[in-house]
Amino acid sequence: MTPVAAIATYIAAKDGNRPVLLEQAFSPDVQLHMKVKSDAVSFPSSASGLAAVSHVLVRDFATKYENVYTFCLAKPAPDDRQRFTCPWLVGMSTKADNSVRVGCGTYDWRFDTSGRVDELAIQIEKMEALAPDTRSAVMTWLAAIDYPWCTPKSVLVGMPQLDALKAVRDYLSGC
Repeated sequence: MTPVAAIATYIAAKDGNRPVLLEQAFSPDVQLHMKVKSDAVSFPSSASGLAAVSHVLVRDFATKYENVYTFCLAKPAPDDRQRFTCPWLVGMSTKADNSVRVGCGTYDWRFDTSGRVDELAIQIEKMEALAPDTRSAVMTWLAAIDYPWCTPKSVLVGMPQLDALKAVRDYLSGC
């Protein structure tokens, strides 16, 4: 497994509610660390082992959210076989009320000798809650972005000019 394949498999697992895919991408002893700088979403600060990480990142996540799009805003180079850090963007709607969440932050990936993820630190810098009436505009924008790999500049193209997205827009402009 390469870092590119491991990250793409993680995104497919999370966005598509396919926890079985994490068995391919993550080591059995994977460690997850989360730092959330927003009240619009909550996660535990850590999880240990494949079952616990799968629960946090896929199973529990999928009970709350749908229409999930996760983008890595940089792609690992061939020499990034041990560690890779990149900014990310996510957009999704909530199952409870069709409101929208758009957020961004950083992933810090560490890989074992087989190329699987053995440690993942996720920092959520911004997570904005938007009203349900923004769902169409946000989902149309997200669906037009190259998935799952793109650049911060390409994400900003076509981003809806909603006041609620200003913090995300400002963060991505600095990436």
